[in-house]
Amino acid sequence: MDEQLFFEKLNSLCTSKEIFDFLSSLEVMSDTMASGALQRISEVEMDDSGLKNPGVLENEVFRALCLQFELESSKLSNSGLLNALQALVMLRIDPQSTLMASLLSESEKRLGKGRLTVENLCVLGESLLELESPNCAMLEQIVNHMQEKDIEKWSPREIVMVYKILGVTARERKQYQNLLNKLNSVTLPAVSQLSPNFASVILNSLVVLRQTQTVALVTALCEHSAKHVPYFMDYELVNVLDAFLYFGHREQSFTEALEMHITKSILTMHPQTVCKVMQYCCKKVILSKPIFDAVAESFISSADRLTTDQIAGYIIPFGTLNYLPPSASSLFRKLETVLHTRLSHFRPHTLLNLLHSCVLIQRYPLNFLPKIFRPYFLQKLQAQPPGLNRVVTSQLTQLFLTVTLDCPFYEGPKLLPKYQVKAFPMPHGSCDVHLLKRVKTGLLYLLKKRIYFASEVSTPYFYAVDIEIKLDEDGFVLPVAQREEIHRRIALCVDGQNRFCANSHNLLGEEAIKQRHLQLLGYEVVQIPFFEIESIENCRKMAEYLHKKIFPHTYRLGK
Repeated sequence: MDEQLFFEKLNSLCTSKEIFDFLSSLEVMSDTMASGALQRISEVEMDDSGLKNPGVLENEVFRALCLQFELESSKLSNSGLLNALQALVMLRIDPQSTLMASLLSESEKRLGKGRLTVENLCVLGESLLELESPNCAMLEQIVNHMQEKDIEKWSPREIVMVYKILGVTARERKQYQNLLNKLNSVTLPAVSQLSPNFASVILNSLVVLRQTQTVALVTALCEHSAKHVPYFMDYELVNVLDAFLYFGHREQSFTEALEMHITKSILTMHPQTVCKVMQYCCKKVILSKPIFDAVAESFISSADRLTTDQIAGYIIPFGTLNYLPPSASSLFRKLETVLHTRLSHFRPHTLLNLLHSCVLIQRYPLNFLPKIFRPYFLQKLQAQPPGLNRVVTSQLTQLFLTVTLDCPFYEGPKLLPKYQVKAFPMPHGSCDVHLLKRVKTGLLYLLKKRIYFASEVSTPYFYAVDIEIKLDEDGFVLPVAQREEIHRRIALCVDGQNRFCANSHNLLGEEAIKQRHLQLLGYEVVQIPFFEIESIENCRKMAEYLHKKIFPHTYRLGK
């Protein structure tokens, strides 16, 4: 039968039975046709979960084809050999079987003799990469042969295959950096032609190979990815999000596309992909209400099917970014139900992170805090990485402070002093030095003397106050050194952009809880957000602004 007619007929068949019946009707076929038949069988029988019908492998036509390939591997054309190998790899045939050993051995011989075209090398490389334990020596040979070809003429498929091989073989070595530099240069003008899969693979390879210097290529790939968000498979989207996080890239159009995709597709997305989307939002401090609202609804309906790590991945960003969705009451009711039934299944640090994120948004897990403060749980925290480091003890201390201030009726175990920190580290909350300096200059203009305010004041309650002003009973401003007759303490929170979600006036959770606790500790908290003062032009206008914010009615200086 003419090969062209054969492949036209083969590609019109949609079941393995139809394919086997068709093959049985032929008296003879070339190895290219036979390998094409194996490839078509793999296309119709394989899906994301694996082989749909394992009985296919026992079919007599299939077994006869395999036996012929095994016995005559040395007589096969390059394309027949390598296409058959690729199809059998896709069908998950045991790599240790005599059939696979014969095809792999013959492929290695031909590779060593340099007899393979670029197309052949590409198919062989793709097959080896699909194996659980790929032969790295063969992969390196493929790369070495590819280097001898004209890189300018490589197709996107060939470019992607080499990136994938380098990701496996060269992640700890520098000898391929020159090839990578050429590859990166050739890929840049071809970005617009890449499929979603190819863009995802290249971004993943650039992460694995730590190509932080390829700024132009990464930027182009990230911009290109924004156009393809709806078309990424789950694992491809995870690769793209990992690249955005690794390279520190932010693309507004990508976030907008992600919002549209999540709201439409979240019910069919793998929970691990949803966790990665939430991690992306959390790390980039992007408060996307459409995404968070959709995730909240998804959690309410699917929490019972999530792992404990996935539960934490869904919920913790709500606390970090200080956001309560419209469905908050149902969301936290569902979380409480899940915790009641699966509390013992959580790893200690995961549980602590989860409960701490709840208190950031004033959801108090009082039923579960007694477990957290017990010595046995604290010992388990200490025994598992990262142990009781400063971040962990700060979370414990903040939980303790929460039950003390927000929930004074709590009567369970308390946190022993040896586990408490003396001051909270604030990774996002450190003060904007430039902003603080401008506010201090304005205060000096307003209060006339530096003795009337103090900056970066440590309190006995673990928090640091950006600027503190003391007043007596009559409203006189007192020198900060004075310890007696203090009637009111004013805490100025000079909130730079780093204390807010990106492009938002929404405070981060760690800053919101700090300001709430300072109020409960007796401070009058006055927020000085960056967006209110960034346009103030001079010292006098800053003083006028501060006067209205701190002393809206009047103020007087003490003698």
